[in-house]
Amino acid sequence: MKRPVWMSAMLLATAQGAAAIVGCLLVLMAAVLLAGALGVGVWWGYRAAGDGEGPGAGAPMPASLKAGARLFAVHCQTCHGREARGTGIGPPLVHVFYEPNHHPDRAFQAAVRNGVRQHHWRFGNMPPVPGVSPDDVEKITAYIRALQRAKGIY
Repeated sequence: MKRPVWMSAMLLATAQGAAAIVGCLLVLMAAVLLAGALGVGVWWGYRAAGDGEGPGAGAPMPASLKAGARLFAVHCQTCHGREARGTGIGPPLVHVFYEPNHHPDRAFQAAVRNGVRQHHWRFGNMPPVPGVSPDDVEKITAYIRALQRAKGIY
């Protein structure tokens, strides 16, 4: 039995439409895979920096940032996590909330000196951190800013 012309045209259009959909899905999958690969590459370069942490793909970490990293590890890492990624008891500082236009460097000075009332997260209030000098906070802040820049926060 011969098909009517309109049915043949519809079948052809359906096949072409299906091929177009499959083509679009393949392009979308390729884009997702490429984005994932780029993300892993950026992450790997970030991890390869300095002494295994910090900014600059493969570049040695400057001494000023190393001092900030050491101070951060001693005074901040327990709550804010390794490389300021956050923990179950403190927020990540490598986050858009803490970029300089929202939390300028002086906010870090005030937080260490006076503590901070809970406002962005539900971790509770941050107490003051005794024994950390303003110079130490400046070094810690420089380290945090470098981590933020490496992650594209600003």
